[in-house]
Amino acid sequence: MIVGVLRGGPSSEYEVSLKTGASVLKNLNRDRYEPRDILIAKNGAWHMDGFRRGEDYILHRVDVIFNALHGEYGEDGKVQRIMEHFGAPFTGSLSLPSAIAMNKVMTKNNVAGTSVRLPRHIVIENSDENLERKIIDAWKTFTQPSVVKPMALGSSVGVGIARDFPTLRALILGVLEKSDGAMVEEYIQGREATGGVVENFRGEKIYQLLPVEIIPPPERDFFDYQAKYSGISREICPGNFSPEEKAEIQQAAALVHKTLGLGHYSRSDFIVSPKRGIYFLEVNTLPGLTSESLLPKSLAAIGCSLPDFLEHLIMLALDRK
Repeated sequence: MIVGVLRGGPSSEYEVSLKTGASVLKNLNRDRYEPRDILIAKNGAWHMDGFRRGEDYILHRVDVIFNALHGEYGEDGKVQRIMEHFGAPFTGSLSLPSAIAMNKVMTKNNVAGTSVRLPRHIVIENSDENLERKIIDAWKTFTQPSVVKPMALGSSVGVGIARDFPTLRALILGVLEKSDGAMVEEYIQGREATGGVVENFRGEKIYQLLPVEIIPPPERDFFDYQAKYSGISREICPGNFSPEEKAEIQQAAALVHKTLGLGHYSRSDFIVSPKRGIYFLEVNTLPGLTSESLLPKSLAAIGCSLPDFLEHLIMLALDRK
């Protein structure tokens, strides 16, 4: 069976995707699969075997696609729509749930109707008539510090914590240069956690992996892009959470996955506040699978190897077709 591994892409997470794709290529069972490296350049051009090819040419020469892309294009529904158009089975969520999950505001709006707690937020968009007034309103809305996030970028790209007005203004304007909108969110002090789920795994419709506790280095306010991919953070699995906290993280991750209609697997991030409880931050529809990534740590904690996990995802993709 020929498995095309998509990696790269026109995304701010191009380098991370190369690493995830390399990990997938390395860990696919060669006795069962013939992997093909499909590189998508930063300009969006598709390549197979070192040659530039059209999407239709490539997708008709593989049996299934393993989507190892991250961020824009790979997680926001764009590449999913291409694969759906050509009838190619692929791993991960379909196009519409991907688009919703990539947009932090749409995600929160959908999850708001559930029992999952959400930090308060306001949205500032490039199209707002009085941008400076909106920034001042954001400053007045929350007890500082506050968190500034792009509406639709992954891996904590562009995320920052503002403790004073000049920093808040600079962060918002910086985000608006990269994204159509910025989300300003209340800052909740607590421990960082992430919970992964896998569909139709070990006899469960939505299997809840053990939560990982993330401990950024003292010089970092949170698990930012550098902390994620430089190996300077500590990740503990299972995390040092109470049985009640562990269960709530797992249940919330499964509920987010189900509510958004995600496919195959996902990983949701949370803050565990000692005073206010557990708050959902965002969901990752294509979690990283590099040596520094969190999901492989959760899999290892339950005795699941990466090759076995990849095979499970491929079977899910083929069954969906």
